[in-house]
Amino acid sequence: MPGLQHRYATELAPLCIPWRAAPVPQPALVVFNDALAAELGWPAERLRGPEGAALLCGQGWPPEVRTVAQGYAGHQFGGYVPRLGDGRALLLGEVLDRHGRLRDVALKGSGRTPFARGGDGKAALGPMLREYLISEAMHALGVPTSRSLAVVATGETIWREVDGLPQRVPGAVLVRVAASHIRVGTFQWVAASGEVELLRRLADHTLQRHDPGPHEQPYVALLEGACERQAALVAQWMGLGFIHGVMNTDNMTLSGETIDYGPCAFMEAFDPQTVFSSIDHGGRYAWGNQPRMAQWNLARLAEALLPLLHPDEEAALALAQAAIERFGARYRHLWLAIMRAKLGWQAGEAPATDAVLDGADQALIDDWLHLLYAQAVDWTLAHRRLSDLAAALDTQPARASAAAAQPLAALFADVAALDAWLARWQARLQRNAHGSPTDWAHAMRCVNPIYIPRNQRVEEALRAASDEGDLAPFEALLAVVQQPFDERPGLERYAQPADPMTARHYRTFCGT
Repeated sequence: MPGLQHRYATELAPLCIPWRAAPVPQPALVVFNDALAAELGWPAERLRGPEGAALLCGQGWPPEVRTVAQGYAGHQFGGYVPRLGDGRALLLGEVLDRHGRLRDVALKGSGRTPFARGGDGKAALGPMLREYLISEAMHALGVPTSRSLAVVATGETIWREVDGLPQRVPGAVLVRVAASHIRVGTFQWVAASGEVELLRRLADHTLQRHDPGPHEQPYVALLEGACERQAALVAQWMGLGFIHGVMNTDNMTLSGETIDYGPCAFMEAFDPQTVFSSIDHGGRYAWGNQPRMAQWNLARLAEALLPLLHPDEEAALALAQAAIERFGARYRHLWLAIMRAKLGWQAGEAPATDAVLDGADQALIDDWLHLLYAQAVDWTLAHRRLSDLAAALDTQPARASAAAAQPLAALFADVAALDAWLARWQARLQRNAHGSPTDWAHAMRCVNPIYIPRNQRVEEALRAASDEGDLAPFEALLAVVQQPFDERPGLERYAQPADPMTARHYRTFCGT
């Protein structure tokens, strides 16, 4: 493919193992991202043919294409694993895209590598389609994320557990595009080796990719940049009700992109303790714990970077601690900004009044969250219907009528409690310095989606594709979530949450 480079494999050869994808019997394209191919400058017409399907499975690349499996360590659910790495993935290389950004292109499900830990190195069609769907939905929602170029069926069947029973399912390979695959766990792996110069090479490579500088203290800047990007990313997750599910350090990138979509989902009934991973028994990665877990992961990054931060150990610790502590304040600032946008409020314009307004707004936000939690209200619909209510204030400025409020009120069992909060919300709206209710409603609808990849719809689409070879439900759902903010007639079922019993079933999904 045009412009394929091998900077990581060349500059950081000790951190990867040259490896080739396993042969597959009958590669066939299942879904392909033409827009992303155009960004990369890769010819969609060639990749859509039989030769392209083989290439996208890792077959037929010339010898100069240096595919490698990347090594890393990681804390998984709090326990340190000294050697993880790409057990079923390969980095094809990097491409300078049409916007001048260097992007990794990698395969997932391309066969066992020396980092494999007992698995077969393969991937099932359903989970690969899931990653394609969710990552493209996140991109449409404006969240930094790895992207999916293609899913290719391999023509083989593999054993996987389905509904608690072993079953043969179609195999597939996902082609993932990311700003990089450098993880917190990559730094942990090198730091554990004690090779400070190799750690410096990794840090310099990462700075060149994500924080080119110049910087007075480059390695402090590397840590601070990672903290800033993760604070912004997790604040966006939280605003959308997104739960990653496995925030292990090997699943956190230095680029600040969402990566490794496994047992992830969007929360329906609001509950800060919601989890979607069947193995997260303690709720470590619940929705409400994600900011704390991100900070914990970043503290592990800071530990790995200590030898580079300062020659004096105490000074290095002080620099690391300061950066990690700033993450908390930065996250809280970004979370407040996101919630203000979701509720239609503008921030104060004078620093002297900002602190007072911040405190008052935070209290009103906390009361809103308590209201949603107490009545198990759907997170996405509550904010979208609140956006619709804001539009009605233009014609009824004194107080939105009961008819205008009805779609929102229908989500609540205790409407009186909602009405009391709405009176305070409207009073706060009137303090906005600019615009009209119509303007505020428009701004709210641009951050409060009507369509998300709801679990029951995702599972229906994946089962149809995997069990019956029917891609129509997947393609229909993909088209919907790629335009998440535009409410359209005939798509009402995509906006509706599952009934409680069904939702309970889908929470336990965890596939490979």
